[in-house]
Amino acid sequence: MERIAVIGLGNIAIRHRQNLKSLYPQSVLYGMSSSGRVPDEAIPHCDQIVSDLQALIDHQVQLVIVASPAPFHARHAIPFIKAGIPVLIEKPVAANAQDAQAIADAVKQYQTPVGVGYCLRYLPSAQRMKQLLLSEKIGHLYNVFIETGQYLPDWRPAKDYRDSVSANAHLGGGALLELSHELDYCQWLLGALEVRHALLRSSEELGLDVEDSADVLSVTEQKAVVNIHLDFLQRKVQRKCRLTGSKGALEWDLIRNEITLSSANGGNDIVYSEPDWDKNQMYLNMLKEFIQRVAEPQNEPEYLAGVDEAVRTVRLIEQIKQVAD
Repeated sequence: MERIAVIGLGNIAIRHRQNLKSLYPQSVLYGMSSSGRVPDEAIPHCDQIVSDLQALIDHQVQLVIVASPAPFHARHAIPFIKAGIPVLIEKPVAANAQDAQAIADAVKQYQTPVGVGYCLRYLPSAQRMKQLLLSEKIGHLYNVFIETGQYLPDWRPAKDYRDSVSANAHLGGGALLELSHELDYCQWLLGALEVRHALLRSSEELGLDVEDSADVLSVTEQKAVVNIHLDFLQRKVQRKCRLTGSKGALEWDLIRNEITLSSANGGNDIVYSEPDWDKNQMYLNMLKEFIQRVAEPQNEPEYLAGVDEAVRTVRLIEQIKQVAD
């Protein structure tokens, strides 16, 4: 990789630039803001700023990460897909199903390698959960309870939360899109969900024009009941999943990177625990697998979220909004 690019100048774009530079220190890394403006301030881990997509195509970049707000993903990704330049798109793949499908159609037509940045798949405990479920460790699955929450003003303390992507509908904000990691990993682990009921709320506390809390009741194809709660309100960060089956239960704490197995005889065993694991490694491993996907397009990646899977997640979000009270 001699020429690479990242579109977007937010926090996730900074992480991607830093990681790309650690993997390819001799490469020329191009940056571009979501709007195309050329910033006055210095941009870390960036060799050159450009103002439009065509400049990156003309520079013959070999890989692009699209880390702009979700409503701009189709506009930013499709020109590279048409040019045959591999693209890693930050989650969600798009802010609506129409844009998501347009990206998928372009991938199908031009056969350009494209991945979507659902990095939680690279958390070691997530991969262990996948193995445990495939081995039917807890037998027939009955119920799943997924919860994630964090107080939005605490996400980026140096910035007014009301100006963030998360807080604004026109930038693809709201709990469903911003916290769609849970919807992705749930369907990655359990298969397609059918939404039965949903409740979306916007509290007076945050005063947003998007939902700051979402509760979803759904079922898997095997009729396991899945409850999902997402919010921007909890003062103490929560990211947990509990699965109950005929032979026991699994408690998964994503923040602690830990899994506990409760067996039918009443015993509790920690089957995986690595709380000090460097979570930036998720992003690095995702990048490495995507780059391997580019180098070996004939081989299916093990964990990387594909465009079709990401489209399914966006369609699930739209289904949730359609049935919500």
